[in-house]
Amino acid sequence: MNLNRYEILARIVIILLVLPLHEFAHGWVARKCGDDTAEAAGRLTLNPLAHVDPFGAVLLLLTGFGWAKPVPINPARMNHPRKGIIWTSLAGPLSNLLAALVGVVLMQIVFPFYYADPNAVLTGIYTLLYWFVAINISLAVFNLIPVPPLDGSKVLMMLLPYRQSAWLERNQRYLSLALWILILVGVLSTPLSYLSNWIMHFFVWATQWIGTLVQMVM
Repeated sequence: MNLNRYEILARIVIILLVLPLHEFAHGWVARKCGDDTAEAAGRLTLNPLAHVDPFGAVLLLLTGFGWAKPVPINPARMNHPRKGIIWTSLAGPLSNLLAALVGVVLMQIVFPFYYADPNAVLTGIYTLLYWFVAINISLAVFNLIPVPPLDGSKVLMMLLPYRQSAWLERNQRYLSLALWILILVGVLSTPLSYLSNWIMHFFVWATQWIGTLVQMVM
């Protein structure tokens, strides 16, 4: 990955925005489901210092895929634990996809002006929006992998029959180790990048009418 100094700085700033959003969404939905553990621990905040995991953030910066420090969740305090875990787990990735969609809408608004006059300011804004969208989508896709300790595994364990769910829980350590090995050797990079690019292209396609509308009124 060849990045200039501006792009590296932009990615760092975006990561400090995106990771807290992901974890805040987990804690906020858990609170709505009856569990105030994250709130009591001071994690129901968008402050990056409360959520950023240094290793996960660096990996996100270098590879596009990473994680934050998980917010504490206590299913026993939820009104409906099974549904609560599913929605709480999905909240993080869904918040990132929603943020990415907002970013794409802003890109569609900015692009006609950028295309007409690609000055340094508009180039910077457009680049910042691009990385905002790309990092949000990458974080969502990565966390939906159904392997512990990622969000997708928690959803899967709630949907599987007890026997299979218990097997996943018993073998979390080994499955996590296998996941990190696959990440480090780069096996997951191609399929995850393909899916992330597909989502980005879909968002661009679904919102292209906004760019057309902006061009008409310019």
